[in-house]
Amino acid sequence: MSAFDDCLSIDRPRLRRMARDLRRGEDERKKKLQDAFDALLVRSRTALAARQAALPRPEFPPELPVSARRDEIAEALTAHQVIIVCGETGSGKTTQLPKICMTLGRGAAGLIGHTQPRRLAARATASRIAQELNSPLGQAVGYKIRFTDKLTASSHIKLMTDGILLAETQTDPLLAAYDTLIIDEAHERSLNIDFLLGYLRTLLPKRPDLKVIVTSATLDAERFARHFADATGKSAPVIEVSGRLYPITMHYRPVEEEETKTVPRAGERTPPRRNKGRDLLDAIVDAVDEAQRSGLGDVLVFLPGEREIREAAEALRKAQHLPGTEILSLFARQSAQDQARVFSTSKGRRVVLSTNVAETSLTVPGIRYVVDTGLARVKRYSPRNKVEQLQIEKIAQSAAQQRAGRCGRVMDGVCFRLYDEDDFAKRQAHTDPEILRSSLAGVILRMKSLRLGAVEDFPFIDAPGSRLIGDGYALLAELGAVTDDDERRLTPSGVELAKLPLDPRIGRMILAARDRGCLAELLVIAAALSVQDPRERPQEGPGGADQAHAKFRGGEQDQRSEFLWYLHVWKAWDEVQRHESAGKQKAWCKQHFLSWMRMREWRDVFTQLHALCAEHGWKENQLPANYETIHKALLAGLLGNIGCKVEDASGPQAGSYLGARGIKFWPHPGSALAKKAGKWIMCAEQVETSRLFGRCIARIETEWVEEVGAHLLRTQMFEPHWSKTSGAVRAWERCTLYGLVLYPRRGVSYRDTDPALCRELFIREGLVAGEIADGAARSMGFLSHNQRLVAEIERLEHKSRRPDVLVDETLIEAFYDSLIPPGVDDLASFEAWRKTAEKTEPKLLYLSRDQLMRHEAEGITTERFPTRFEVLGQKLTLSYLHQPGDADDGVTLTVPLAMLNQIPANRCEWLVPGLLEEKITALLKTVPQKHRHRLQPMNESAAAFMADFDAGAFDTDEPLLRMLQRFVEDRVQLKLPLESFRLENLKPHCFMNLRVIDEHGRVMGQSRNLSELRARFRDQVAARFKAAKIDGALAGALEAAGAVTAPA
Repeated sequence: MSAFDDCLSIDRPRLRRMARDLRRGEDERKKKLQDAFDALLVRSRTALAARQAALPRPEFPPELPVSARRDEIAEALTAHQVIIVCGETGSGKTTQLPKICMTLGRGAAGLIGHTQPRRLAARATASRIAQELNSPLGQAVGYKIRFTDKLTASSHIKLMTDGILLAETQTDPLLAAYDTLIIDEAHERSLNIDFLLGYLRTLLPKRPDLKVIVTSATLDAERFARHFADATGKSAPVIEVSGRLYPITMHYRPVEEEETKTVPRAGERTPPRRNKGRDLLDAIVDAVDEAQRSGLGDVLVFLPGEREIREAAEALRKAQHLPGTEILSLFARQSAQDQARVFSTSKGRRVVLSTNVAETSLTVPGIRYVVDTGLARVKRYSPRNKVEQLQIEKIAQSAAQQRAGRCGRVMDGVCFRLYDEDDFAKRQAHTDPEILRSSLAGVILRMKSLRLGAVEDFPFIDAPGSRLIGDGYALLAELGAVTDDDERRLTPSGVELAKLPLDPRIGRMILAARDRGCLAELLVIAAALSVQDPRERPQEGPGGADQAHAKFRGGEQDQRSEFLWYLHVWKAWDEVQRHESAGKQKAWCKQHFLSWMRMREWRDVFTQLHALCAEHGWKENQLPANYETIHKALLAGLLGNIGCKVEDASGPQAGSYLGARGIKFWPHPGSALAKKAGKWIMCAEQVETSRLFGRCIARIETEWVEEVGAHLLRTQMFEPHWSKTSGAVRAWERCTLYGLVLYPRRGVSYRDTDPALCRELFIREGLVAGEIADGAARSMGFLSHNQRLVAEIERLEHKSRRPDVLVDETLIEAFYDSLIPPGVDDLASFEAWRKTAEKTEPKLLYLSRDQLMRHEAEGITTERFPTRFEVLGQKLTLSYLHQPGDADDGVTLTVPLAMLNQIPANRCEWLVPGLLEEKITALLKTVPQKHRHRLQPMNESAAAFMADFDAGAFDTDEPLLRMLQRFVEDRVQLKLPLESFRLENLKPHCFMNLRVIDEHGRVMGQSRNLSELRARFRDQVAARFKAAKIDGALAGALEAAGAVTAPA
């Protein structure tokens, strides 16, 4: 590898590949390859020599502490591949370290890459170093940030954000463009920094020529040193450089303790007086008051967030402080104009109320006093709820030191901490790295694309827990970027996503927009979601801002979505940009309460996304996309942010939505759709403050969720059943996405789920039970034939009072199953087979009577269970029912009212032949013991009586009991009194049931006691008998009513 040390670092990987190919290449190709190799080698050596000659000769300001240690730093960098430089704010490490590298000849073979956490810092540092090297910006020193690339081929030092360097790992995995890398402000431990440090750890063995300097402003340097230990386990050297801070005096003023009003001398602590009624605002007012009475200088107050800043400003204005004091605010979302006021000079005294943005990013001039509440809003990602939470937390010791350092820049400083010393000592040393409180989806995606192995094995300084890793994979699975299995391979969409240097959610939206033909609209919206909200809402007049913003909501249809607000603003802004000067553009933004700087950033992001799409050859749609298309594309990246309104919610739960995985959230109170969002919504983000809020919401339909989230749906089928109308087995399906029920009960085909069960239910319910639609059934002759046979045998069962005459349904199922071939499991497939099969055997599916009746039921015939009862030439209807306890149980004779007195009572006692034997047996069991003993076995005696009956030995016009008395006396040779038969012991079905109907067939009454019926209807019978004769017209009416059958 040393053979190419005299070449540019960016050419070395290619030269090595060409050298390998030359050793094993074929003769014809070898000469062409050799020529290319030689040309590249000469060109690269020449370029390196030229760059070495052009290296600037830096000078080092002696007043900077780092200048005094530059020889030590240079020696350490020569001897080691990685060094750690720990220096406090003001030590000069940021500007001087690249120059120290230049004195070692670094920056010639490749660039000295120098990362900064923020764009402003990268640009400012590049300008400062260029100024110190007496070189125009963009020559020896250049910079590259999100939308600006001010770099030339002659540049030696390249300032950039850590995100830019991370993006370059995609196209230059070996980072061959650099011979030195400086990772500045590593103590911030952002996601990008941690990933870079882990990536460099794996890269260094492959790039022994690469030098790395990691700088930190805190005492966390030892962790970085251990992270970059060499092969022997020896940590990287740490060089500490002091800062230029003036002495700082610490005062601890806990909120719940009120200090005495006398100003203590330096180092002196006055005893506190406990006052539990104080709150944080009281403590701030007291601390600012004490600072202003202590001497000249401005006050910087650190607060957790914008709301607390507003409350503190109000409290300070109400408190009568020294005249001429100006109260200013400073936070990230502030307009550039308001921020400029903080950094401008002022003749009076100032109190600056700031979030933690002023800890390291910005240096506020003139600050002598710092009031530290010890609190900050920290964004944490909850793997359980899958949301980002902005919670107020106690800051770490390192952050507290950073805050205190803000007051020692211009003179002796004083820091008031609104918590006690014991509280400070118990706090964690350093802020949790962002990687331990963020979603890892983007990191995992990039690692997959770079083939860096499993994220669990990647050398992070602080390895993320399995829960965060699992959550990252879950988000990628939600976006369809990885397979939902153990391998978790990149899908085609995942491969495309990895090529986009964007948040995975935003990238997925753009891919969906490309496929759905709404790329023009989505680029605007995606760019808007990637920057801070451009809307400004000043504290003095929020109503005017709301009215101005409302102008861009669009028509009634577009008001269903806050995403479309961005489209309407964009169209108006685009017109202004095209036709107006910069001054008028600013005026337009001010008029509409929009931040001009953020609008420009929005435009820059859009331009970048537009260029990215152009690189991939993706064309924008020419015709406007509709609401559904746009929101389906958005939904592709926001499936985890959907919600369904909680119906009938009241009190604190009113207006809430049930979100993915059981969470509950509310539309943001400032949203125009907060009270009219609809049943189903999606939101751009969910952030937890006082409660979980969804921001930037839109109304959606469940059908869209089904389509876009098809790979995530969980379906449960239940209650498979035969459907007569569809002629197939159907089931009910319940569909959920992340626990949200998209539909609770939808009919679906069950054929592909369980074909065997479908066949079974088709035969049982469709063919055996006859549940076939009328139209199809009419063409099935076998079905009507088989159903008639079954109905006949079922009637026999009622007559004989035996439920076992008809064979079991399983035998009928087996009959069909044996004939119908496999694969037939619904009506359509059955009909296709049947029509062919019946051509050769028409009666194939016809059942016979023998197949349907059990063998032991052969004696049950229609003769023994007649359907007619003849009286005076009229045939009255007999019906049968076997249902004990029912009023119609047994045999029922339907009697026209006019014939009630003509019914022979003795004949009714004999019932019908099929039921007589059971009645005889029951009567024999009621006789006295001495007779009963001789009649044993009882069933043989009853059978003997029935044999005589069948032989015509008895006159059925005689009373049954008299005939039975004679039979018993003859059989046992003993006299038997007639009253020995106990009729009351017999069951109701042993007596004929008589149903009386009128001439219209309506039931008038029924009873098993003929005498009782005659008495009840005596008057009506007499009236009817006088009005008509039994034959003639009355007979016709009776026949029409079904009560009689005309004689043959």
